[in-house]
Amino acid sequence: MPNDQQAVATGQVTRRQHCGVKVARSHRINPVDDQHADPIETSPVCYRHPDRPTGLSCTECGKPICPECSHDAAVGQKCAECSRPVGRARVITARNMATSTPVVTVILALTVVAFLAQGTSQTFERALIQFNPDVHNGELWRMLTAAFLHANFIHIGFNMYVLWILGPSLERQLGSAPFAALYGATALAGGAAFLLFGGPFGAALGASGAIFGLFGALFAASYRGRHTAAGDAQFRRIVSLLALNLLLPLIVPRIAWQAHLGGLAAGAAIMFIWLKMPRGPRVGLARTAVALAVAGLALVVGVLA
Repeated sequence: MPNDQQAVATGQVTRRQHCGVKVARSHRINPVDDQHADPIETSPVCYRHPDRPTGLSCTECGKPICPECSHDAAVGQKCAECSRPVGRARVITARNMATSTPVVTVILALTVVAFLAQGTSQTFERALIQFNPDVHNGELWRMLTAAFLHANFIHIGFNMYVLWILGPSLERQLGSAPFAALYGATALAGGAAFLLFGGPFGAALGASGAIFGLFGALFAASYRGRHTAAGDAQFRRIVSLLALNLLLPLIVPRIAWQAHLGGLAAGAAIMFIWLKMPRGPRVGLARTAVALAVAGLALVVGVLA
């Protein structure tokens, strides 16, 4: 095996390249007996600044990065290379958003169509709303379809505005399939929480569970990237928005806070798992599977509740 270590004097540092990751190794040589050196201490260092130990790593490629080399992303942080635009950079506008973020576009369209249908037919709303007695009788689809119904213009306007702001960047970062699974899983988790804590005859509608699921995912991602100045600022903004929205049930009556908390917890849990997963060519498939597993757990709750 080739010897890639170089002996140095007492207190000096050598660097070793291993699988693309540089680590600093400190050798403290015993002046009496150099055959019994102290154990080698290792710690990751920034791949661009080998003299800077760091606990951060790029969520795209896994290279260790220092705060100066960290670029905040919608999910975690990236190194300088991974944060560069691939190919020709282009501006995403409302005109081409339908092709770049198809899931967000479809959700927006379905929600608006459903809201218009509610105004023309009470039967339509009655067939899709989450009415807990019906869910207990086996109509589990109501836990999901209720996320496309809304009570009034303010209700749908607020939820769809947040989806319009948060959704596109998340879908482009995560991929369309994982984003769709995240949205559906958190909607179901919100419905399951309302089923458990909303009363035996409770009724609820709205996308708030899924919207809070997006907030939960962003909270988990920004929590991991809070070690940089920009990351800390983003984390504080997310926490402020969450605190404001979680206080709404104390001010506005008839808000299904149970669905909010259920979606929030599911979104944060899914993102925490995603951030722990290794990168690879099938990471999108793996992310989708994790979100679908959470959706399955929500349905199990619906069956057993």
